[in-house]
Amino acid sequence: MTTSPYAARPWLALLEEAQRAPLDPADSLVHALRDAVAEAPDRPCLAYFDARLGYREVDELSDSVAAHLVARGLERGDRVAVLLQNSPHFVLAVLGAWKAGATVVPVNPMYKSAEVAHVLRDGEVAALVCSDRAWESYLRETAAGSPVRIVLTACERDFQSRNDPRVLAFERLPQAPDADDLVAVARQGGRAPEGLLPRPDDIALISYTSGTSGTPKGATNTHANIMHNAERLATGLGLPQAPVFYALAPLFHITGMVCQFGACLSSAGTLVLTYRFDPGVVLEAFAEHRPHYTVGPATAYMALAAHPDAAPEHFASFVDLASGGAPVPPALVERFRERFGPYIRVGYGLTECTAPCAAVPPHLEAPVDPVSGTLSVGLPGADTVVRILDEQGAEVPFGEQGEIVVRGPQVVPGYWRRPDATAETFPDGELRTGDIGFMDEQGWLYVVDRKKDMINASGFKVWPREVEDVLYTHPAVREAAVVGVPDGYRGETVKAYISLRPGAEADPDELAGYCKERLAAYKYPRQVEVLPDLPKTASGKILRRELRSRNTE
Repeated sequence: MTTSPYAARPWLALLEEAQRAPLDPADSLVHALRDAVAEAPDRPCLAYFDARLGYREVDELSDSVAAHLVARGLERGDRVAVLLQNSPHFVLAVLGAWKAGATVVPVNPMYKSAEVAHVLRDGEVAALVCSDRAWESYLRETAAGSPVRIVLTACERDFQSRNDPRVLAFERLPQAPDADDLVAVARQGGRAPEGLLPRPDDIALISYTSGTSGTPKGATNTHANIMHNAERLATGLGLPQAPVFYALAPLFHITGMVCQFGACLSSAGTLVLTYRFDPGVVLEAFAEHRPHYTVGPATAYMALAAHPDAAPEHFASFVDLASGGAPVPPALVERFRERFGPYIRVGYGLTECTAPCAAVPPHLEAPVDPVSGTLSVGLPGADTVVRILDEQGAEVPFGEQGEIVVRGPQVVPGYWRRPDATAETFPDGELRTGDIGFMDEQGWLYVVDRKKDMINASGFKVWPREVEDVLYTHPAVREAAVVGVPDGYRGETVKAYISLRPGAEADPDELAGYCKERLAAYKYPRQVEVLPDLPKTASGKILRRELRSRNTE
């Protein structure tokens, strides 16, 4: 019987003791919060422009949110959707929901009505937390056809007083009669009910992600999943005591949730929030708060580097700069280091493995494959086994390409109420990523291709069918096919190929604008090309592969 080469976990030899040490994480981030309150109650937990919220205050405010939710009828295991940007309101809503025994459903605020409606219905969401503006503009109507029965709204100008017009250029709306104010609720002074604290195996998040079928599915991230990756990051980066984390990635994304929010609470640090990404605001926050760690897509680092005020001093405090969510060109890493000093360490993961399953350790630099020029995405963790399989499911030798599969304590138990999809993607508990890559003999992992048709634009996953379905509702469209094409800024961008109905007229800008009105900003096609006919197989299936090849050099 042949022994698996991956079972030997060659990457262990490259990890330092801190990255190999056994973990003893708290049961949940709520427990980590309470531990931090006992250790340093007045230490800043959240920094939001000129606001500072200490650990005791965050604990008390989220207690009151939990008490309100339970008083309104929320029960253990109910789902609470949180549709907010990076502000204290997001943190209070998530912690309050967990203290009430609920499962959080993070929702991208860029989602349009139909996208949110699917999440609310599929997740059978009982409570919704959103901005007052979103509630008034479209979510009231969206939620009307869903199971939502409790609504909390927020104005992200709360807590702080700077009101930076670059990101907070909006006014508070009058409180809606059919919703409660999140901050007012948090300040009522309620106590979280007893007996509802999360257990490690409880579902902490239902994180919706487009999968191999194209239909958004909810990955069921448990509290244990989150705590493993949060604790691995908190203990393995060599950060100082009470580290400062800057939330560059959105907290609604699994990377921001685990690698920023989770790791911060696990290390009793301070999380710096600035609502949404603006390069100038981010650089000023770096100068003011002197963070030690952040993680974001390559496009964010490109935007920061392009800002006229960017200087090495802005990055001097960082112990670690990380990037994930999309491939990082080696040239970007080197250009950034030459200009600003820090080396950007990449990582690899999926929502289904609760963010990272491989990363570049802080004492090493990622090698570049000499054949393909691909930058390695790092080494698997000490508790993780990554294997490479061929199309028949057999392991391939080091250096050969195949599908990346992952087993470890960060891998979710499955998809929300999708037993068939769970069985297909998680056979025997092992995650079949659908990504193509290889591993060298030292254990360095390389991702050389992604799921056949999935588009990865700035770290956001786009399934072509979602865009095509919108295009097919346009009266002039006869055929539509959407592919990802190379983009120097986003890594990939969305391109649509269209053929028109006989006698119909529609120009590319009109079709792109039509999608922009109906889809999240990262999903609509930046490029539209009209062809007489789209290439098809003999059975009539449109050949995305052939269309994609038109854009390769």
